[in-house]
Amino acid sequence: MTESADPSAPESLVAEVAASEPIDRLAEQVSDLARVVTRQSLTLDRLVASDKARSGGQAADRPLLVDLFALYTDADVCARSAESEREAAAFTALRDGLERLIVGRDGAVINPCAGDEFDVAVMEAADTLSADDASATKGRVAEMIRPGLVVAGRSVRPAMVTVYV
Repeated sequence: MTESADPSAPESLVAEVAASEPIDRLAEQVSDLARVVTRQSLTLDRLVASDKARSGGQAADRPLLVDLFALYTDADVCARSAESEREAAAFTALRDGLERLIVGRDGAVINPCAGDEFDVAVMEAADTLSADDASATKGRVAEMIRPGLVVAGRSVRPAMVTVYV
């Protein structure tokens, strides 16, 4: 009989439960959607990683890097042979920008200096000099003729150097 004394109590409870059900269902749907998006994101990450592993990392960028390297060597030659400081600065800035692009795509420009040890993996001996001079050491670079290019750890264009023998 206590229920009949306050007949609106069960109805307000039913109304409150009915009002919270859509919110609960919406929260559950949002949670489900978040799980689906997370799962899809992880799947995409795995697909990208397996594609990179299968194709050798940046293999698709190798032709682009070779072309960028050709532009880099042209800009380097122009910077060294410029007739004015202004031209030299402009070509040097272009060369440096191209090097940043190469490095950003998993490449590296090899610029051996005089005195560096000759590394057959990334250098090619275009000429040799006798190591008669006291400052010359056998197996060391005498001068760089042309820089080299390494892509994803592999030499694509060896640096051409003159080596002391």
